[in-house]
Amino acid sequence: MNIFSEIYGTYFRIAAKLLENEVTNEKTVYETVKRKGFRDSVLFLPQKLIPGNDDWGLFSRTADGDLKRVINAPPVKVLTKLQKMWLKAKLSDPRIRLFIDNVTFTRLEKRLSDIPPLYRSDQFRITDRFMDSDDFSDERYRANFRIALEAVKHRRIVHIDYVSGHGRHLNGRLVLLKIEYSPKNGRFRAYCYLLRNDRIKSSGIINIGRIVNITDTGRYFRTPVSIDDYFSSRKCSSPAVIKVTDERNGFERFMLEFAAYEKHTVRDVEAKEYTVELWYDHQDETELLIRLLSFGPVIEILNPPHLREQAKLRIEKQAKLLENTHTP
Repeated sequence: MNIFSEIYGTYFRIAAKLLENEVTNEKTVYETVKRKGFRDSVLFLPQKLIPGNDDWGLFSRTADGDLKRVINAPPVKVLTKLQKMWLKAKLSDPRIRLFIDNVTFTRLEKRLSDIPPLYRSDQFRITDRFMDSDDFSDERYRANFRIALEAVKHRRIVHIDYVSGHGRHLNGRLVLLKIEYSPKNGRFRAYCYLLRNDRIKSSGIINIGRIVNITDTGRYFRTPVSIDDYFSSRKCSSPAVIKVTDERNGFERFMLEFAAYEKHTVRDVEAKEYTVELWYDHQDETELLIRLLSFGPVIEILNPPHLREQAKLRIEKQAKLLENTHTP
């Protein structure tokens, strides 16, 4: 009987999760399906798991009304060759060492020693990226990252010593909300709240690479916080207004590049142009400007005036550099 339509699909993972315990109950089945399944999965999937007329036969009913798995041990996950090749390729990425310890990494290398990688890093050419990315091979960086990652997962309060981009030494207690990777900079950064007497004083963004020392205080931040509220508090008061033409598929590329940004778009059918209002974090204005300039003549920055002026100055500076390069 073909129970699952694809190997290790959503329904397979739900069933495997429930089969981890020898005994479970109907409430756990419904909660697991609702949490890990699709929106409509709860309408039919529990009936396939709970013993009945049309179930998959994975559980039997106990005398107490609970559900007991029919197999002796939890299902074992077996990786396909393609999955092993992908994992072998990921081991060559130094960023993976941020998420697994040295023992696990060595064990994986040994287990995959006879597996060819799905791809090699030298097969990719990455453009528009800064050269001074984070040093992911540095042991101190890895240790700091792992502490920060645990702090995000469990909302633990950490004490951080930090050097800003201007060389200022800062320190304080923070609660880290989210860690994000910037492909443009090749850096990880953390969105955070600065605390005073365990209360939120201000919000900010810190680069993991600039952390000198991070210490877990052993305390949890109990106040409910929302990452949406965090971003709303840091959002610019007026959006950047960008005119985008469809030359060289410019609009589609623009929307893909800024998919994560809040925006409002108006289309001019006759002119084949789009006017996009783009809301952004004011602290990320420099990165936003660099990303906008990478589109060249496909876009025009209309507002705000200071962003347009900064773009003008950067273009003039670049033009002078090119002129000096070609001057004999």
